[in-house]
Amino acid sequence: MRRTFSAIAAAVVLAPLAGCASDEVLRPRLDVTVGQQLIDLKKAHDAGALSRDEYDRQRSRLIDSVR
Repeated sequence: MRRTFSAIAAAVVLAPLAGCASDEVLRPRLDVTVGQQLIDLKKAHDAGALSRDEYDRQRSRLIDSVR
């Protein structure tokens, strides 16, 4: 009985670790449109995270990237 309990306890503890052996790297999706990037950039500027110069520079880069 004790051996069975120990085996079950070990299985419960080690089961979540079974998926940790993978070497697969999950990458975020990068299908954000330029329009969405411009909206996000404007929100960052409006929130004070970007100065006017930084906003203008990044906005120009985005627009130039689609020309």
